[in-house]
Amino acid sequence: MAEHHEEHHKGESIMEKISEKIHHRDSSSSDSDTDDYKPSDSSLKSKVYRLFGRQQPVHKVLGGGKPADVLLWRDKKISAIVLGSVTAVWMLFEVFGYHLLTLICHLLILTLSVLFLWSNASTFINKSPPQFPEVLIPEGPILEIASALSYVINRGLASIREIASGRDLKKFLAVIAGLWVFSIFGSSCNFLTLFYISFVLLHTLPVMYEKYEDQVDAFGEKAMIEIKKQYVVFEEKVLSKIPIGQQKDKKLA
Repeated sequence: MAEHHEEHHKGESIMEKISEKIHHRDSSSSDSDTDDYKPSDSSLKSKVYRLFGRQQPVHKVLGGGKPADVLLWRDKKISAIVLGSVTAVWMLFEVFGYHLLTLICHLLILTLSVLFLWSNASTFINKSPPQFPEVLIPEGPILEIASALSYVINRGLASIREIASGRDLKKFLAVIAGLWVFSIFGSSCNFLTLFYISFVLLHTLPVMYEKYEDQVDAFGEKAMIEIKKQYVVFEEKVLSKIPIGQQKDKKLA
């Protein structure tokens, strides 16, 4: 009887261990399942609305490197020098009434006069004349700039062709509205002032957006929702009644 009791006790202990292992596996698998269903930080960040569908930091969107550092005021001294220089040039032309050809001629006269006098005066003061370095423009950067300009121009021509084909009415209206806004600015100020305003905005808006991007993105999301609602109403009442090129092709076919 004692041996039978011991065997029964051992059987119960073995069953208890097996049940404990099974329970432990079930609990670990359930924990792993819940961990799999937990949304990661990257997925949550990807669902956050970003202005213009931006998926990269502002620094990378601006191209990275030193130009982006200047626009985002990473080095405040260099950014201030660039903005101050452009402001000084704008003031020379717009405030003091200088013309481009006159300014270039005056700068060349001043530079050549100082160098000429310095070269001739060095013989009287027993000093060596100034050594002028030989300046050569390398072909590589010029070819790269020409290639980039040709790429941009070709893309612009392709976009104009696509818009003129009459297939995308939404893009056509957006381009017309943008050109109309630019025409208003052009009638109120000249090209140099418009360029200066664009330059100042380029040096202020990105850094302000980077600083307050969460607030701006939230406001932009609300604005885009409202714009889409208004566009749907406008499309139902107006655009749906306008014949488009594709519809004409279908009728002819």
